[in-house]
Amino acid sequence: MSDPSHAPVAWPDQPTHRAWLDDHCRSLLAFGERCPAPGGGAFWLDDRGQPEPGRGVHTWITARMVHVYSLGALLGVPGSGPIADAALAGLTGPLRDADHGGWFPSLDGSGTPASGKACYDHAFVVLAASSASAAGRPGAADLLQEALGVYDERFWDAEAGLPVDLWDTAFEHLDGYRGINAAMHSTEAMLAAADVLAEVLGDTEAAATCRRRALGILERVAGWARDNGWRVPEHFDDSWQPQLEHNADRPDDPFKPYGATVGHGLEWARLMLHGEAAATAAGADAPAGLLDAAESLFGQAVADGWDVDGQPGFVYTTDWSGSPVVRDRMHWVAAEATATAAALHQRTGDSAYAERYAGWWDHIRVVLIDAEYGSWHHQLDPSNEPTDTVWPGKADLYHAVGATLIPRLPLAPSMAVAVRQAAWR
Repeated sequence: MSDPSHAPVAWPDQPTHRAWLDDHCRSLLAFGERCPAPGGGAFWLDDRGQPEPGRGVHTWITARMVHVYSLGALLGVPGSGPIADAALAGLTGPLRDADHGGWFPSLDGSGTPASGKACYDHAFVVLAASSASAAGRPGAADLLQEALGVYDERFWDAEAGLPVDLWDTAFEHLDGYRGINAAMHSTEAMLAAADVLAEVLGDTEAAATCRRRALGILERVAGWARDNGWRVPEHFDDSWQPQLEHNADRPDDPFKPYGATVGHGLEWARLMLHGEAAATAAGADAPAGLLDAAESLFGQAVADGWDVDGQPGFVYTTDWSGSPVVRDRMHWVAAEATATAAALHQRTGDSAYAERYAGWWDHIRVVLIDAEYGSWHHQLDPSNEPTDTVWPGKADLYHAVGATLIPRLPLAPSMAVAVRQAAWR
């Protein structure tokens, strides 16, 4: 009989693997260092990490880069702070709507803002301001207060306990669409803001409000998923009734695809664990069954999405019976798979999650990490060859950097505060 004491250490717990993750994180930060846009904000990056000014400056990319380079500053990576500040200047400057409040979705090459106001973008502004506040970046704390104020006034539906999704530019007309993607990133942002408000800014009351909102969203999503075979409904009407056939004619939409999005099942699974841990750390009550929801969401997403069509990799979407719809592989899905497997291994100690984690990092290293130009290919075709029909270039670093940090950190506090506290596992 083999001696269990001689079994190899699971990758998420292995110091040498964690050292590799740290090195890869720094290589990603080096790849993205040319993102700052003149006048503030962050450009979309091409395959070689060169900025693409013709795509304009997007709020969601800018906010993600503020978040990522604030983490870099907290990690002590030289040059990260100035990049975070340059991107942050876009959120306090040209991307900010001084007339109506909130943030434009983007600016075109001539600086003209796109119309509308989206919860998705505003959730990322909250996340960016939270991480930048944890890193002590100038102006970040004021930005966080402003972003939370706009979110509270314009996007939070207290009666539903969920966020609305799309306004016109002047915040006069609210669209009837409701989306789970905005709710998901709102959950992440509220958990991050709660930790920063409590641990950095000393506002425990506001922190409790943010945490309570995140936990309420998680409880609702767990219920919807449970009632739908652990495939999360993505699209809803203004009464929060699922619209399962939404965008059936646009199945590969980058933000609102038809059907079940495999990566969102994985991401929600991880957020269930972060929410549970956040509640425990704060001495608050977590909704019942978050661990069961996390394991069930993970299991269904893996069964539906991983290695189901003759080639390794996660398909992008499936129909409601689990059959693949869009078979291309998006880099962010693999990133979320490793992060969620690591989180489940940390929460349960089950070695099966560690084995999944190791196998998926092997896959990422072989087909997704671009050894020639850096970062990860953002989209592969069903044969695992790079393509760009949905995600041209390598827009930002958010998911890949997260995949290098989440396995090394506790489930709570959230990422920036944990790095600030040097709370390495």
